[in-house]
Amino acid sequence: MERLETTDLIIRPPAVEDAPEAFELINDPDVRLWNPARDCPDLETAAAWCRDGADWSEGTHATWHAVDRGSLRMVGNVSLFAIDADDRVAKIGYRVLPSARGRGVARQMVDAVTRWAFESRGLMRVQLEHSVHNVASCRVAESAGFVYEGTTRSAYAVPASEVREDCHIHGRLPSDPAP
Repeated sequence: MERLETTDLIIRPPAVEDAPEAFELINDPDVRLWNPARDCPDLETAAAWCRDGADWSEGTHATWHAVDRGSLRMVGNVSLFAIDADDRVAKIGYRVLPSARGRGVARQMVDAVTRWAFESRGLMRVQLEHSVHNVASCRVAESAGFVYEGTTRSAYAVPASEVREDCHIHGRLPSDPAP
């Protein structure tokens, strides 16, 4: 498992000690609006979520927690998922704690993990998808060097509802300019 670093963050595999911040993150209403997640009624469930994220053995995902360099507290979560080693593609998703929003945490996480995917895993494409209504994710994708490629109709299932929304697709290739 890899440890990545940016100007403001240490990005490392999830740890059980992250459970209090993970509990807050999973239960944040804004996070739940855009990210399907398991119910998390207590710290034990949050600790299990951290353990599951740290288990990369299936090869279909790689999950990290971002830790603020100053406070050493978890500020976000980022995952490569749907990793297809044969086609050398994956998707990326992220979550940021409310107290860390607006500081570039998402951009730094997404950029660092995408670079890792290209350099360490040999991937040729990473894709970021989000509801067309999630304007903040559009900004993160573009600031992290992802190119807007189009809209897929009714591709996003709104968590905990029967509603479907259109989805923006952003992609980044190793040959794209670094942000």
